[in-house]
Amino acid sequence: MSNEIKVLKYKGKVVFHKMKITSPKRDLKPFQKDEACFMFINNGEFSVRTPDQFISFNKSKGLLAKCFNFFIETTEKQRNPSKEMEFIGVFLFPEQVEEIMDINLSNSNHRVNFNIKKIDIDALFTSYKNSINILLDNPEIADEEMIKLKLREMIILISKSQNLSIIDFLVSMFSLNHTEFKSSIKNNIYSNLSIEDFAKLCNMSLSSFKRKFTKVYSESPKKYIKRMKLEKATKLLSNTDLLISEIAYECGFDTISSFNRSFKFHYKASPTEFRLSQIA
Repeated sequence: MSNEIKVLKYKGKVVFHKMKITSPKRDLKPFQKDEACFMFINNGEFSVRTPDQFISFNKSKGLLAKCFNFFIETTEKQRNPSKEMEFIGVFLFPEQVEEIMDINLSNSNHRVNFNIKKIDIDALFTSYKNSINILLDNPEIADEEMIKLKLREMIILISKSQNLSIIDFLVSMFSLNHTEFKSSIKNNIYSNLSIEDFAKLCNMSLSSFKRKFTKVYSESPKKYIKRMKLEKATKLLSNTDLLISEIAYECGFDTISSFNRSFKFHYKASPTEFRLSQIA
């Protein structure tokens, strides 16, 4: 996924990075461990898929996220006219923010009702992003004290944007809101996620995901998900004038041919034949 990357570290961990990448159809987030993160978009646009949200981002919006699995996706429209994305990531780690801000995170139990959120990029955020751009392009001037100062500045900037005290903001960002298993499936069932992608989104191994899915739904994930997609397709074929290609997309099939093949196998008729039979 990465074509070009520049990083700055603090206490041995990457805290700032700039990535220029070929816009992915879908890729798992750049993942470290136990971090909260903020992302500025320098170029391009993309969407983020989580267990309970699907949100689009561009240069006017920043991404504030807790530490969990999510996918970065782009539609064909988002990939054009630019085939590349460039973004700056800022990573915050619990032990580092305690040292930088001289606080103890155990002194608060504040929670917020999101795992990922859009932030408006106003003049203050733009000025901050430009300063980080300069440091990433000129790492020789970014000593540890400078990096510490910029991390402190970011913490203050975001906490004020959320109308929270620094400690309440930081504690909330390291407290994940868990999405119930069935909700994760329901929220994403008409996407074109593979079974492997579903497992990653639920932060489970593939084998564990399949076992839990079969236990919850009394059917394998492959059979259940395909059946639900085809059932939705029959409703759209019967009750709308959408094109076959639009229905295939709405129901989460990768291609029209795969939709036609699955539909005909299940219903012994092509989508077009099925639609005509509903009119007769």
